[in-house]
Amino acid sequence: MATHRPGFEPVFCTIVPPHVLDKLATSGDPQLAAAARRTLIADAAQRTARRLTTVVGAPSVAPAAEPDKPQRTIHDAKHKQDLPGKKVRGEGDKPGKDATVNRAYAGLGATFELFLKGFGRNSIDGQGLPLIATVHFGENYGNAFWNGEQMVFGDGDGEIFLDFTIPVDVIGHELAHGVTQYTANLTYFGQPGALNESMSDVFGSLIKQYTLGQNAEDADWLIGAGLLAPSVTGKALRSMKEPGSAYDDDVLGKDPQPATMDGYVRTGRDNGGVHINSGIPNHAFYLVAEALGGNAWERAGQIWYDTLTAGGLEVDADFVTFAKATVAAAASRYGEGEEHQAVVKAWSQVGVPSS
Repeated sequence: MATHRPGFEPVFCTIVPPHVLDKLATSGDPQLAAAARRTLIADAAQRTARRLTTVVGAPSVAPAAEPDKPQRTIHDAKHKQDLPGKKVRGEGDKPGKDATVNRAYAGLGATFELFLKGFGRNSIDGQGLPLIATVHFGENYGNAFWNGEQMVFGDGDGEIFLDFTIPVDVIGHELAHGVTQYTANLTYFGQPGALNESMSDVFGSLIKQYTLGQNAEDADWLIGAGLLAPSVTGKALRSMKEPGSAYDDDVLGKDPQPATMDGYVRTGRDNGGVHINSGIPNHAFYLVAEALGGNAWERAGQIWYDTLTAGGLEVDADFVTFAKATVAAAASRYGEGEEHQAVVKAWSQVGVPSS
């Protein structure tokens, strides 16, 4: 059975930042505002449940029977909030008529495959942890989350957010929170929290690129492309290539992510801006991947994976600590050649010292 890093405290991680939902909750459109408020209330309830589970202990789950094979189970909440809901598809079952169930199943598989084939990691915990997901959660629920044990997807309200299983990188993002949970376990506040979010964006994007067969040059580097409804003036939730450019909408507001430390946001909201300042390490990773070219999961991704899993990161690592760790990881695996130079240059470009 997998064990967590000492000091382990699983957190409740959502793909849509609270500041976005807060903005929607004050919309002049009563239906949009009501849907956002319901989502915020549901998130608060799940966050409390996560804390209680941390106190009493999560139920143990047997690893997959076949090594190096996923063990997926999809449940349907039927628009309620009881988890996990009714089982509707198990590992090896044929696709059904529900496209949401099929997308969730495929996304869990894509995530498992990249971590296995790209990094030699057997599931989220490295020891074959079964992958569990619930779809059709809540009423017009506008979010997706990892609660420390499983994935949960809402259907969206149809006017701002569409079905949260549509972008495979959203699925990968949330499951990657589980990888961080079982490895560096970065504290979900301030800079370590922003790094936690950034690691999920990085691996979410890599899973999307791997699934689509895209190299660094072909990728759009967007997180959540396809999630926003056609009426929204925006292309995604976040952009790693151009942080701050993902959306600029009358209802959603403007994407607040900075690309460099010059725009670093100091705030007490969103756990100290974890979904906002993650734009800085996100952009650093993009710059490394762009400089190295080819498949981003092979060299740039390997350096980030080594940094996350080597065991040297403290739970409260800040941007400078993480930057130095990536430089060391690059040198350890590749020597002081172009990979090392690309990492040093990228952190310099975003204003984070790495030496």
